[in-house]
Amino acid sequence: MTAVDTWVQAGLAAVGAIGGVVAARSARRTKRQERRDDFTTVTDRMDKEIKRLETRQTEQQEQMTGQGAAIAWLVDDRRSLVGYIRSAGLEPPAPRPIPDRARPYLDHMDV
Repeated sequence: MTAVDTWVQAGLAAVGAIGGVVAARSARRTKRQERRDDFTTVTDRMDKEIKRLETRQTEQQEQMTGQGAAIAWLVDDRRSLVGYIRSAGLEPPAPRPIPDRARPYLDHMDV
């Protein structure tokens, strides 16, 4: 073998080694890719939590609507009972005072 062949082989080996390093480097995950994946994971988790909270809010809104309807029915029923007692010529018992905590919710019902 001549000196030129040795240099050519050494050059080819160096090129192959550099190619292997470049291939290994390109196959590795970069910090940017890891941050993007972390962001995707956090975003997915947040989306799930937002949907859960929206469902909970809807359920609570339905519950509050039902409670409002129940209060309105009770107020109306109380009025009809008082009217019936008065039509019978009797005097209904004096109403109990409305608690301060409940007053803001009953103001619009003309209690």
